[in-house]
Amino acid sequence: MKRWTLFLPLGFFLILCTLLLAGLFMEDKTVLRSVLLNRPLPEFSLPVLEEERQVTQDEMKGQVYLLNVWGSWCPACKAEHSQLVNIASDGFSIVGINYKDSPELALNWLSHSGSPYLYNIQDTDGRLGLDLGVYGSPETFLIDQEGVIRYKHVGILDGKVWNEKVKPLYEMLEEEAKL
Repeated sequence: MKRWTLFLPLGFFLILCTLLLAGLFMEDKTVLRSVLLNRPLPEFSLPVLEEERQVTQDEMKGQVYLLNVWGSWCPACKAEHSQLVNIASDGFSIVGINYKDSPELALNWLSHSGSPYLYNIQDTDGRLGLDLGVYGSPETFLIDQEGVIRYKHVGILDGKVWNEKVKPLYEMLEEEAKL
């Protein structure tokens, strides 16, 4: 037996370790991919929190907007809220999904904190959130004028994320909608 063949198992082990390490660092771990990216919003018909009406995914087509998943029970949502108010005051459209929340508590929160939302979809049982692949609150989706999910952000939408990632995409989608 040749002496170099004794090192074959060590060589295979080093190659395997190299491939595993490369796999760990190749992907941005802060981004959670959604299988729904570039697909239409899932079908739903749910009540609007502030009004006595139902809304469907088809009624939401025709404009670019952020779809923000939130709850009055969620501390991170409360931390994010002032940023959403600023975004809305700059003229960007935001629709809320009030996720697994009591309508009374949600309305109370919005009356005290101000609402950045055009309206809120009441997802009391979390079915829409489940269909959207929501990991938790807050999460924000960017929806184009055709009702297609174009971006998903998990966690607080802070100024840095808004200005560097979401706002440029939002503005690009609005420009596309004008063509």
